Amino acid sequence: MNFDELVQVAGEVIEAAGVLVVLVGSIIVAVQALTRLMRHEPEVYVGFRRGLGRSILLGLELLVAADIVRTVATDPTLSSVAVLAAIVLIRTFLSFTLELEVSGRWPWQPRPEGTVR
Repeated sequence: MNFDELVQVAGEVIEAAGVLVVLVGSIIVAVQALTRLMRHEPEVYVGFRRGLGRSILLGLELLVAADIVRTVATDPTLSSVAVLAAIVLIRTFLSFTLELEVSGRWPWQPRPEGTVR
């Protein structure tokens, strides 16, 4: 197996991990939300959205990493770098908006006193 094939496989593994994180995270959050609904706990929807947003954020980070590994580590062409730039730009925008949705603040804003990650 040569270097290019190894990089492609590594990119596919990282990409599969990203998809798996989104899928498994979504299932876990849905089960937790259903459990909380059956117990008639308050604010189930807010917790569900936060948990789902976190799963999607982590999955997006892994998908961006996979794209970078596959594009940059092999012989990059101008078109492949342009496609990578567009994908990273779109996924970064999604990450920022999801972060705002999950935490209620932009990533560069300080955390309010007394909050835990």
